[in-house]
Amino acid sequence: MLTAAYTGNSTIAIAEAEPAPPGPGQVQLRVAYVGLCGTDLHILHGNMDARVHLPLVFGHEMSGIVAAVGAGVTGWTVGQAVTVMPLDWDGTCPACLAGNQHICQNLDFIGIDSPGALQPLWNVPAATLVALPAGIALDAAALVEPVAVAVHDVRRSELVAGDKAVVIGGGPIGVLIATVAQAFGADVAVIELDPRRRAQIAALGFETLDPRETDQVAWVDAWTSGVGADVVFEVSGSAAAVLGATSLAKVRGTLVVVAIHPTPREIDLQRLFWRELRILGARVYQRTDFERAVELVADGTIPSDVLITAIVPLSETRAAFDDLESGRAMKVLVDVQAGQDEDR
Repeated sequence: MLTAAYTGNSTIAIAEAEPAPPGPGQVQLRVAYVGLCGTDLHILHGNMDARVHLPLVFGHEMSGIVAAVGAGVTGWTVGQAVTVMPLDWDGTCPACLAGNQHICQNLDFIGIDSPGALQPLWNVPAATLVALPAGIALDAAALVEPVAVAVHDVRRSELVAGDKAVVIGGGPIGVLIATVAQAFGADVAVIELDPRRRAQIAALGFETLDPRETDQVAWVDAWTSGVGADVVFEVSGSAAAVLGATSLAKVRGTLVVVAIHPTPREIDLQRLFWRELRILGARVYQRTDFERAVELVADGTIPSDVLITAIVPLSETRAAFDDLESGRAMKVLVDVQAGQDEDR
């Protein structure tokens, strides 16, 4: 079988590998689609080289079909459509014992800390499987994982219907946060530099602005009748965005840091103090977020047909990353099975 693996120095190798049968407690999946995301870009750029083991078959946003079950596994049948919540926790660390298994202090994030989904047959712990409902398209189902990120971010913010929410950064996760926040009843605006992405976001019905052309503080002040945003989601990963984010929030508003920042950032602590703001980190998701995400994808709340701008074969994974990073694509999926027979 052909796999896509990060081998260091921004290089992806398409290479042959022999599939192994599922071990005890594991399920083997026939991977259908894998979404490429910002975390994968961080891996490709070498930002996680101290963490990953090379070569790394990566990818953690996926959909597929159960191909085989290992010893001791019950409740799953061959042919069943599933996705994977790619978190394998130890259950014994202080975070796990406090009920925060999703941010286990020894977490194995599958696809980063261990092999991921860019391979046609993938063995994962049975406990990570999430069932997909009948009729859901497998390409759309590959969005469940990033939608679960967005659901967790919005839940973490404690946003309620009627709130004004500002999303800084209109990439795939930013758009999903905006969509989920709107589904929760919020009025949402998205700040985004790239004109192509702004046009896509506006077409989805969201207010958009370019902070280079518009004073974002004045705009948000007018949009909220002088109050400020109830919640600000920082999704861009930009130092300037972090520094300016506190200026957009209302008194006792909330700033949710979603983006992965590879280096420390400056933040306006005077504003934080003056308005009694709350800053929250939001990392990954819990099972309830995944289950809600499945519902949102299945019922069409998530505009999958708009968000998925390209589907490519495994052999084009590297080029797909270039399109994703340039902003030419909103969401790129890899059809893992495409070309497997031809290239063997």
